Amino acid sequence: MAELVTFGEAMVRLAPPDFMRLEQTHTLDVKIGGGEYNVAVAASRLGMSSSFVSRLTDNPLGRMIANKAREHGVDTSHIVWTKEDRAGLYFVEFGAKPRASSVLYDRKNSAISNIEPGMVNWDAVFAGAKFYHVSGITPALSASAADTTKESLQKAKEHGVTVSVDLNYRAKLWSEEEAQACMTELMQYTDILITTEEDTERVFKITGQNYEEVARKLRDRFGFTAVAITLRETMSVWRNNWSAIVLYDGKIHTAPTYEVEIVDRVGGGDSFSAGFLYGFAKGDVDYAVRFGVAYSALKHSIPGDLNWATKAEAEALMKSEGNLRIVR
Repeated sequence: MAELVTFGEAMVRLAPPDFMRLEQTHTLDVKIGGGEYNVAVAASRLGMSSSFVSRLTDNPLGRMIANKAREHGVDTSHIVWTKEDRAGLYFVEFGAKPRASSVLYDRKNSAISNIEPGMVNWDAVFAGAKFYHVSGITPALSASAADTTKESLQKAKEHGVTVSVDLNYRAKLWSEEEAQACMTELMQYTDILITTEEDTERVFKITGQNYEEVARKLRDRFGFTAVAITLRETMSVWRNNWSAIVLYDGKIHTAPTYEVEIVDRVGGGDSFSAGFLYGFAKGDVDYAVRFGVAYSALKHSIPGDLNWATKAEAEALMKSEGNLRIVR
């Protein structure tokens, strides 16, 4: 029985070393990652019991994905295993100004894209759960994945589970019009929306004079309990400012802005989701947004999708607000 359930795709990640292009490299660094997978791992590392639900191919790559989750204490007992299909892959090229980092997906016909309603025993999955987290990536994978996502959200509400959705628009997976049609329907089951100002405009065509106005427009349209908007200012490929705001109970909660020197930004938003849900579960929204930002700021300094930072490190950063004296 897990406090937090997540559902989505996890992939094998391959990246050339030393800022090389894919065309020139002779080696690839292997890691595992995926939006909801990253959230489950991060939450588990913070002490929040978590379960990751997916569909994986029973081969060495599928087992690698599941084994890495278990390494971090994540329950994988509800993964649907198949002898068919394949594990998705994605490639990361790390850039430096003026060349941006880029991602190349190789995930067509992945096992999760062929998931269908009825394959997962959601009643068993949500027994005793308090939170359910999914992102806009999962329904973008295929029509059947979208139908299964809707099924999961309906079941979560039947079980009284608080639903968190990261809008997470991916232009390489679907169009803005497709995302708008699907995600608008799914918002009726959503309690907590996590998004960016850019994704909000692309998917829901909502804009405002500032982030606070955008958050209030989202709440007014969909009736969310909470709206979290992560804020990224990109000064260069490897230097960003990072923060977030949360609208809850009519009040805007803010976090400090951290200047981050980026080792790897993939998974930063997922770390915010995990950190925020960890704090929200404690009933303190102000702590939740500040902890989520600090925890995800630390993720930017760690290679790979997964956040190896600790709760103690995040809380120390919250107190110092970025003091970089050496830890002795």
